[in-house]
Amino acid sequence: MTRPDDVVTTEMPAGRRAPTHRYQAKRHAIVRSAIEEMNRNGVRGMTLGDVAARLALVPTGVIYYFKNKEDLAAAAFLKGLESYQALLAPCADGATDTVRVGAFIHAYFEHRRRIDLGEADPFPVFNDVRALNCPPVNDAYVSMFRAFRGLLAGREVLSRRHRNARAHLLLSEVLWIPAWLNQVEAADYPRTAERMSAVLTGGMIGAGHAWPRRRPAPVMRKPDPTAHASCELFLRAATELINQEGYHGASVERISARLNVSKGAFYHHNETKDELVVACFERTFEIMWSAIHAAEEAGGSGLEVLASAVTALIDHQTRGQAPLLRTSALTTVPETIRAELMQRFNRISYRVASILCDGIADGSIAPVEVNIAAQVITAAINAAVDLRYFTPDLEPAETVDHYVRPLFEGLSSPPAA
Repeated sequence: MTRPDDVVTTEMPAGRRAPTHRYQAKRHAIVRSAIEEMNRNGVRGMTLGDVAARLALVPTGVIYYFKNKEDLAAAAFLKGLESYQALLAPCADGATDTVRVGAFIHAYFEHRRRIDLGEADPFPVFNDVRALNCPPVNDAYVSMFRAFRGLLAGREVLSRRHRNARAHLLLSEVLWIPAWLNQVEAADYPRTAERMSAVLTGGMIGAGHAWPRRRPAPVMRKPDPTAHASCELFLRAATELINQEGYHGASVERISARLNVSKGAFYHHNETKDELVVACFERTFEIMWSAIHAAEEAGGSGLEVLASAVTALIDHQTRGQAPLLRTSALTTVPETIRAELMQRFNRISYRVASILCDGIADGSIAPVEVNIAAQVITAAINAAVDLRYFTPDLEPAETVDHYVRPLFEGLSSPPAA
C-alpha cells in the first residue's frame, strides 16, 4: 500500500540515464495490460504475473519498470485520469453548461469508438480506486472531479453543495457507461451521446409537469425466521467492504476483522465467501424491488411512481442504513456467478424502462430514450452511497433537492427553491 510520503514511479529506474523509445513503449504496454487486468479483476485481484502474462513476460520483467503492484496500479489510474482531463479541457470553453456537458459526452463516446478500433488506450474502471489509498492518485481524481464540476453552471447560479452534488452525479453517470455500453453498436455511439446528453442536461420530466409531492415508498425486506442475527451483520460488513474495495478487497479475513470475529466464526455462518457475496446481491435485489413495488402499488403517473421509488432507494443509501451493494461490484465478481447476477440487475433496469414508458404515455415523462434513461437512474442510485465523500455537510433530508431532483429535472435546471 502506498504511504502518504511515497512518490509514484513515473520514470525509469535509477541507473539509466534517459528513457529510450523502446523503454517508453514497453512501459506503456505494461500500463495498458494493467488497466485491462484491473478492469477485469479490480485492484486487489490484479497480479504482476497476470499483467506480465498478457505480454509474454515474466513478473520480474514488470518489476524492472514498476517496483510493486501498487506502483503499477497507481500508474494505470493516473494514465486514465490524464485521458479524462484531456477530454474535459476543450469542453470547458462552451458558452453554457448544456453545451459543455454535451460536448464532453460526445467526446467521451468518440474516444470509446477509438478504443474499440485500437486507436486509443482503454479507460481504467475506478470502482475500487480507494482501495489503493495512493495520495497522488487521490489528488488527481479530485482534480478530475473539479474539471467535471467546471462543466456545470457557476457559483452565481448554483451553491457549492448543489455544484458538488451535481458534479458527483455527472461523474458517476460517465463512469457507469462501460456497464451498459456493450448493448450499443459502435455505429450508434453519436446517437447515444446525443440522447444521453439530452437526459442529463434536460432531465426526464414531461412538459407541463412538475416535480411531484413526495410520497412514502417503504424500503423493506421480508424477515427470514431461520436467519441468525449475525447473518445480517455479515451481510452489512461484506457489502460495505465490497463497495469500498471491490470483490477481491473484501476477503474473509477483512470481513471477519471488521466484525471482530474469527475466521472460524465466519465459516460457522457462511459456507463460502461467494455464498455471502451472492446473499449481498440477493439482499440488494430485494430492497430495490420492494421500493419499486411499493411505489407502483401507491399508483399515480409514471413520474410519480418512478420518483417515489428512486427517492426511497437513494434515501436508503444516504441515511447510513445497510447500504445497497454497488452494482459496479459486478465487474470483478467471479465469472461463474457474474452472468446470472448481471441478468437480474438488467431485469430491474428493464422494469425502470417500463415505468418510463408509462410516464411517456401519460405525458408525465418527456419522450426520452428509455433504455439510456433507465441506466442513468440506475447509476444515480448506485452512486448515492458515495455522495457523502463529495458533499460531507449535506444532510440526508437535503439529498432530494440536491441530488434526486437534478437527476429528473436535468443538470441544467435551476436549484430547487
